[in-house]
Amino acid sequence: MRAAILGVGFMGWIHSLAYQRSSAANLVAFCSRDASKRAGDWRGIQGNFGPPGEQIDVSGMNVYDDLATMLRDPSIELVDICLPPHMHPAAIRQCLDAGKYVLCEKPLCLDAAQSRELAESARGRLMVAHILPFLPEYRYVCESASSGRLGAVTGGRFKRVIGPPTWIPDFYDEQTVGGPLVDLHVHDAHLIRMLFGMPSSVSVSRRRHDGDPSATPQYVDSLFHFDDPSLVVGAVSGVINQPSRGFTHGFDIQFEHANVQFEMAAFGDGTVATIPLVVAHADGTVERPELPVADAIGPFVDELDAAAAVVAGGPMPPALDAITAADAIEICIMQR
Repeated sequence: MRAAILGVGFMGWIHSLAYQRSSAANLVAFCSRDASKRAGDWRGIQGNFGPPGEQIDVSGMNVYDDLATMLRDPSIELVDICLPPHMHPAAIRQCLDAGKYVLCEKPLCLDAAQSRELAESARGRLMVAHILPFLPEYRYVCESASSGRLGAVTGGRFKRVIGPPTWIPDFYDEQTVGGPLVDLHVHDAHLIRMLFGMPSSVSVSRRRHDGDPSATPQYVDSLFHFDDPSLVVGAVSGVINQPSRGFTHGFDIQFEHANVQFEMAAFGDGTVATIPLVVAHADGTVERPELPVADAIGPFVDELDAAAAVVAGGPMPPALDAITAADAIEICIMQR
């Protein structure tokens, strides 16, 4: 697959590192409005994981400052959109109209109806880069649910909490980034949709940003309701305003024949605490599956390889399906 990145920020940098390691996807071009980035100076890029940006060699790529011009490049099969969320819809439409496949970073967009229109009109050429199903612990759960090897999935509790998101200045702006639900919790909303289907409603307890009753929710505890009343599914997500809080994510998922648990917390002092993936079986045995060793970039390589398989004519994997991603946005808006 011959791909081009649109938008050279943190996720564009992470995706570029994944292209370097992929055997199925080749980065042949990129587009940026920033002249220094077009010259290869990506040293100012930094985020909340992975290595900081570097000076890169752009001599082997086609470099553009305008999307319309880049879309006329016949060597490009897929455009990898890594723009700010509010810019996703227009860019997606432009790329699809030019006949390109699209891989768009999450969230698909900031509006539920618009997300659904984009997903339904793309006719299988739009994929959304939700990374969780490609992380080893989360992949284990998704594969267990799809295979039925642990029985039916019957409930779960999900956690995704960060300290102050200083690397995203307009994080709480619902019109540009979407706030904690649409930007952060959307990962777990997507996973909940994959595992349990679409909730019919949700009950929430929430703390709003800066205590303003009209502001976007900052910290939310949710209980999801489904047509099957026996499903018990909840999630906690958002921001705790302590700089040392760092990042925590994890799950506690119930299957008919086992309970599966995982949690990882990274703190401001550089320390990490984990509950490695553990499977407590109904027969009383405890299993600690041996998972592939994954660094920060490895799951993104798997994600790109999955997208390349679609471009080559393969079926759409559930993890990249745009309809499921649109459902995740609808869940987040329902919570908000």
